[in-house]
Amino acid sequence: MKRICFLLALAALALPALAADANQSAVHVGIYILNIGKFDVSTGSYTVDFYLSMRCEQECDPSSFEFMNGRATSLDKIIDEPNEKFYRIQAALSENIDLKEYPFDRHELPIVIEDKRNPKSSIVYVPDEKSSGIDPSVTLDGWELDGWNFRAEDHFYAPYNETYSRFVFNIGIKRIFLASVLKTFLPVIFIVIVGLLALLIEERDKLWTRIGINTSALIAAVMFHLNVASSIPPVGYLTFADKFMIVTYVVLVLSLLSSILMMMHAKAGEERLEKQIYRWSLYGIPAFAAIGYALLFLA
Repeated sequence: MKRICFLLALAALALPALAADANQSAVHVGIYILNIGKFDVSTGSYTVDFYLSMRCEQECDPSSFEFMNGRATSLDKIIDEPNEKFYRIQAALSENIDLKEYPFDRHELPIVIEDKRNPKSSIVYVPDEKSSGIDPSVTLDGWELDGWNFRAEDHFYAPYNETYSRFVFNIGIKRIFLASVLKTFLPVIFIVIVGLLALLIEERDKLWTRIGINTSALIAAVMFHLNVASSIPPVGYLTFADKFMIVTYVVLVLSLLSSILMMMHAKAGEERLEKQIYRWSLYGIPAFAAIGYALLFLA
């Protein structure tokens, strides 16, 4: 008798959960990307044209979805069956962009879908790999596509004590490596080479020429840095390009400082100190530059 009462109690406790599962619809969601519009790094905004498929094993209505990181600018329903919905959508979306690795940065452009009205107890999203992917013809100017991934996750709203199912489709992109090197680092490398070539000047009557070259190289580096920084939004951290330019500034300032010290000792008639500074700068500053840049790229 006790065993029967215990089983009845367990059944009573399980009934709410079973009822909830019975009312819950599993929606298989797939996204197939047709086109990616301009990606604006300064605002983190982008547009995507894609197919959205939503399929249930039984009759359901998953059409009350919305985009949590933007809005649909156009939505065409292609298939409208009791257990299947198929759309072509153009959406304007946005994402917070991490530029710490700029200009070698990689990003994921998400498409985040959540139901407007039905919590997880009613609708749960299930990724549909067969209906998902990126069309081979898709390109994004200035970027390379870096694969895609998707997932379903729960999002809890504490003020409403409700959990909603979310579907997240991520488009991976990365900057074109060669373009990043040519546009960001090659000009600076030539500026540094010019600044270091000035270290070969030893004659006293040409020290002003050496100082002029060092000063010009430093000014050119500052102006180039400002131009590079203007192409991305203001951020509260150093990007890879900023760190590269800091090493460049140190190299060029050391070169300029060595020229000034040589000039001072030359005017004071301290030829021995002048020669020591010349030898130190000729070998020490290029070595420092090589080590600094190597550590930066290998870190």
